[in-house]
Amino acid sequence: MEQNVGDRAQGVMGRYRWVICSLLFLATTINYIDRQILALVKEFLDKELGWTNEQFGMVNSAFQGAYAVGLLLFGWFVDRYGTKIGYAVSLVLWSLAAIGHGAVGSVRGFFAARVALGVSEGGNFPAAIKAVALWFPKRERAFATALFNSGTNVGAIIAPALVPAVALAFGWRWAFILAGAAGFLWLLLWIPFYDVPERRKNLDPAELDFIRSDRDDNGGSGTPMGWGAALKLRQTWAFIVAKFMTDPVWWFFLIWLPDYFKKTRGLEIKRSWVHLVTIYAIVTVLSIAGGWLTGYLAQKGWSVTRARKSGMFLYALCVLPVLGATSVGDWPAVLLIGLAGSAHQAWSANLFTTVSDIFQKKDVGTIVGIGGMAGSIGGILFPWFSGRILDRFPATQGYALLFAMCASAYLIAFGIHHALAPKLEPLGERGPAS
Repeated sequence: MEQNVGDRAQGVMGRYRWVICSLLFLATTINYIDRQILALVKEFLDKELGWTNEQFGMVNSAFQGAYAVGLLLFGWFVDRYGTKIGYAVSLVLWSLAAIGHGAVGSVRGFFAARVALGVSEGGNFPAAIKAVALWFPKRERAFATALFNSGTNVGAIIAPALVPAVALAFGWRWAFILAGAAGFLWLLLWIPFYDVPERRKNLDPAELDFIRSDRDDNGGSGTPMGWGAALKLRQTWAFIVAKFMTDPVWWFFLIWLPDYFKKTRGLEIKRSWVHLVTIYAIVTVLSIAGGWLTGYLAQKGWSVTRARKSGMFLYALCVLPVLGATSVGDWPAVLLIGLAGSAHQAWSANLFTTVSDIFQKKDVGTIVGIGGMAGSIGGILFPWFSGRILDRFPATQGYALLFAMCASAYLIAFGIHHALAPKLEPLGERGPAS
């Protein structure tokens, strides 16, 4: 009865929580534009630096290693000092690091620049997921997460549409400089508009009641859980393993798709950008639908566990067709990769949401940081491994092997996640949100 009253209230109460979601979306979009630029200017840097595929893969692995550390540190930092400060610090640092790419001109210089960018970008997802946990009830969290996480796709659409044009017109350095400047513009919105719900004086009381409407969902009391305590819980390991196995697939798409179209289909970036934009446009639409689906099922009476796990299993199945990406024409390949990318993002939105399903709000940043670190460790290994495979096998054969690994990762991850966390239920009282 209480849930039905809350549902009816949505028609008349305020919607400020969606303003917050929009801010998270914009920051995530900027985040992914920044990190994708290197892959899009690779053909310019190939000529200027003369690096090998393996060196390029190792530069990206350096980013992932730094990103892993950044996720762990910022996860703790966000839980300790709050989302407003944590997000702002992260974004200032990663914007400076992005601009710094324009000042380097060697393989070693790009190693240093990517390390700086990786550490500082580690604050995005711990802060964003924690903000969603604070601003949305459980029934809306997967959808809100899918919406802000669609910034990863929109960034991946904007980047190939604009970065090559900027690089051709003004030089590749300006692509990094302009992306970094966008981050500072975002701060002009974040600082005045964001705070936790209880501190927003103009927040509609009905909306605040709706945000708090989960009877089994509270901030708790006490200090945030430490890393040691978190690692003793099998639910933490369910998130860790799933992130480790599936995050590298998304990184593979971001890093290697421009090269895939060039090496296997003869499409340089000035022609393949249309294919890349189409892929990420598909991902944007379908991934949002994937986040909406599990919330819809929960509103229809399904338990959180049944809705979330049914969706995740479905999305794991939807990645399998990418096995055929190297054996079909250009546009069928675009559709297969688009479906796989959509399934990944829908999977990711729901996987992130399982953290706030299980853990107290004050611990969300820490758990997301630990799991994100695991995903980045996978992201360290896979770009390096991909580069070695592509240096040792013909391009079509090498990419066929890599797509096969991507296709199988999700079903394996789902099985392990289900074994470690068969029910997505709150762990119990652990202390206040920050």
